[in-house]
Amino acid sequence: MNIFDSLRLDGRRALVTGGSRGLGLEMARALAAAGAELVIASRDEQHLAGARTELLAAGAPRVEVRAADLESPAGATQFCEQVLAELSPIDVLINNVGGRRINLPTEEMPLAEWQRIIDLNLTQAFVCTKLIGGAMLPRRRGRVINVSSISATLPGRAMRGRSYETSKAALSMFTKAVAADWAPYQVTVNAIAPGAFLTDANRRWFADRPELQAEIAAEIPLGRWGEPHEIGALALYLASDASSYMTGSVVVIDGGRTLW
Repeated sequence: MNIFDSLRLDGRRALVTGGSRGLGLEMARALAAAGAELVIASRDEQHLAGARTELLAAGAPRVEVRAADLESPAGATQFCEQVLAELSPIDVLINNVGGRRINLPTEEMPLAEWQRIIDLNLTQAFVCTKLIGGAMLPRRRGRVINVSSISATLPGRAMRGRSYETSKAALSMFTKAVAADWAPYQVTVNAIAPGAFLTDANRRWFADRPELQAEIAAEIPLGRWGEPHEIGALALYLASDASSYMTGSVVVIDGGRTLW
């Protein structure tokens, strides 16, 4: 097989949660460029509609969108059951939904807020992997890609509460454990651990605190933030046959930030 042919996803369907903007949209764009049909999920119907229009205009063969609240286990379950009923089979699952959204010190954090972030970053990925990934096992073929973070191993200096780092560290280990379980079925499970990327959300953050962009870039050996499109090729590799001998890996893409 030609090496470039091994990266093609023609005839395969990929589900990207949180795929309407940011890194999720860039990963969806890369998979579509390789021929994949897409299912993208987000809470924001307006962003979903815009992403669908953009992806189709760029040549995606098919784009289905679903509004879903994946923050709660019940919402994630309902979403996955709907996808399985309406859009099977799913060949590639990218669990991209996540975030921290709070910055409370550990000693002040209510239990409900801790649990909300754990569910957002970890429990929903478990539910989607169990249901969508589990449906790949009888077919003995599939790709699951979890989006972790360098915060899984490197506590953020400006972060508080530590629920984000804890949930991402657990997601990385969940990736490895499920990869071991599912290897006999030829379903691979890997994770991407991004560092600092200039997503729209971070650009809005810098509008209020412009000095932070340079301060954080100074801690990165490459001397800059990542551009969102730079994650696309990695997602495509992990989704394709090119990565057929790779499972249980957590691939860091951070400009060298975790080197020191």
